[in-house]
Amino acid sequence: MKLKEVFSGIPVVSFSGNKEKTITEISYSSKTVNPGNMFAALKGEKTNGINFVDEAISRGAAAILSEQKKPDKFAGTWIQAFDARETLALCSANFFGHPSQYMKILGITGTKGKTTVSYLIEEILKQASFKPGVIGTIFYRGPGLSRKAVRTTPEAPDLQRMMKTMLDKGATHNILEISSHSLEMKRPVGIDFDVAIFTNLSGEHLDYHRSMEKYFSAKKKLFSLNRKSMAVINTDDPWGQKLVAQLPGEIITCSLESDTALVYAKQYSFIEKGIKLSVKFSAGTLSLSSPLLGKPNIYNILTAVAAALTLKVPLAAIKAGIAELKGVPGRFEKIENPFGFHIFVDYAHTDNPLKNLLETARTLCKGQVILTFGAGGDRDKTKRFRMGEIAGKLSDWTIITSDNPRSEDPLSIISQIEEGIKTTGPGKYEIQPDRKTAVKTALSKARKGDYILIAGKGHEDYQITGNKTIHFDDKEVARKILKEMEAKQVG
Repeated sequence: MKLKEVFSGIPVVSFSGNKEKTITEISYSSKTVNPGNMFAALKGEKTNGINFVDEAISRGAAAILSEQKKPDKFAGTWIQAFDARETLALCSANFFGHPSQYMKILGITGTKGKTTVSYLIEEILKQASFKPGVIGTIFYRGPGLSRKAVRTTPEAPDLQRMMKTMLDKGATHNILEISSHSLEMKRPVGIDFDVAIFTNLSGEHLDYHRSMEKYFSAKKKLFSLNRKSMAVINTDDPWGQKLVAQLPGEIITCSLESDTALVYAKQYSFIEKGIKLSVKFSAGTLSLSSPLLGKPNIYNILTAVAAALTLKVPLAAIKAGIAELKGVPGRFEKIENPFGFHIFVDYAHTDNPLKNLLETARTLCKGQVILTFGAGGDRDKTKRFRMGEIAGKLSDWTIITSDNPRSEDPLSIISQIEEGIKTTGPGKYEIQPDRKTAVKTALSKARKGDYILIAGKGHEDYQITGNKTIHFDDKEVARKILKEMEAKQVG
């Protein structure tokens, strides 16, 4: 594609060079530049792409995009942008032919539930004989695409490239998990969303956003990317109510508590094997059964149903899709065992999700609830005390361990969690910094009917300590220990 076509309709500060040049790809990392690429020199938190322009040119970059003015001695093609990230996103949409215009696009934002809602909607669409793609936290998958996710919402060129790949292979829909970071960095700009979904908001990423108001403002940006998109909002969440009050146009509200919502859980019940609920909406009532567990999943189901109704998906497909989804990797994921106790791995890594996890276990558990968890380093430190307090109140026994300590001292993180758990009384916890040993300790304490919750990492298969990343998967570790326990029992 010619450079002038890449920038069609996009205002820039200045354009120096040959607009007739052919651009073969768009790169934002100098390491991936190939001859004919346009290199976007973006400013990041730790590095500035402007420092890598020479490397990009040496690798064959045909043009440079930057917010900085062209250096006097630079002889190549240089585009100075008002906002390099927004310009990169718009250029990417142009370069890949605006794939979002030829599919139905759903964007999901919120603190919790994005991944589960994406899985539910995907299954519903499959039951309706559509071909959905998903770009989210765990996998990028769909027609012509299947690989492990690197980040929840990829950089703009990657987003557009993946959507184009799936469109070319027959995708009819794309479901995107949209993180607050990506909205601040304008990665989804240029995508035509048909449905924008808000699940909930609670304290997370405050090390980045600094306040709940700024966090909310970041999430809200999804709903202004395409003013024609339909909004689906959970109005039981106070931030959802605030969002409804601030948005123009038609909104599909969903609720477990208010029968004035357009999609409302009229009746529901929890059973050991899942959820039964009756959902009321404008055209009638839909009876649903789901193998998913816990109250948070009622909200996830309501949100998925509301989105599907917005897309006019047949009711039979909605019902079948909800029933078909057996679980989501790392989200209250059960580890089978022959000992009669219940083991779950979950991604809960902040206070509210941990509370929901423990409350779900409490509604189902006939024995003790044994919790193993830690907290990530170089992240919001204020949540650690709250997580400890919640663990002390809702678990019978807690083993405080390491999560991804990163550059922090693991024992310092554990100590901050311990301060919270101490407020709930003595003798309800122990400390085991080694995560594998902590999981083993939890399993050794369990008896028939007990619930063992291994929280914090969920689908993650790594652990970061200092500058070292090792393979570590809670599910693999638990299964290996269970085999050892079984062998010992047989022996």
